[in-house]
Amino acid sequence: MDIVYPSENADLFKRISENGAVITQFPFGRRGDKQSFPIRNRIVAGMARVTMVVEANRASGALITATLAAEYGRGVFAVPGRIDSPRSAGCHDLIRDGAQLCDDTDDVLEEFNHIFAPTKVGSEESMPMPKLNGHEEKIYVILSHEELTVDEIVVQTSLSAAEVTVALLQLELKRLAKQLPGRLFVRAR
Repeated sequence: MDIVYPSENADLFKRISENGAVITQFPFGRRGDKQSFPIRNRIVAGMARVTMVVEANRASGALITATLAAEYGRGVFAVPGRIDSPRSAGCHDLIRDGAQLCDDTDDVLEEFNHIFAPTKVGSEESMPMPKLNGHEEKIYVILSHEELTVDEIVVQTSLSAAEVTVALLQLELKRLAKQLPGRLFVRAR
């Protein structure tokens, strides 16, 4: 708990501890090692409703988490990748073994329909506007029915490509943005 590993995640650790919860079963002073990661993964698999593996070779620790999640009766999603890439082999194995194939955000959102379910207002369906962080709001304002690429969004918002990509995913999960074929983005509502 008192040793952030890897050290590059110190800022992420701080943000999570300020806005969420940081937990461990390990005592203070315990450094991360080869044995601690599978133990940690057991806790992650037990706490998460869904485990999504985006990229994993066949020896990846993410597969341990996915296997535990399946044993706990949790949803397991896997994102397919290139068939010739070793970093996709673990995901392909998961899909072959029964994990839910995930090729867009709607696959995940369906798992959480009870949370995001629209409410009836008159004859139209509506949902309350979710809270947006600064990057999300900056991007949401420029989205419309006109298709935009990530590069165009970067230019219009002065955000980095990484910041834009993360914010677009968050907007998709909030059902405020939609990705079209060709990695083009539009406002969803």
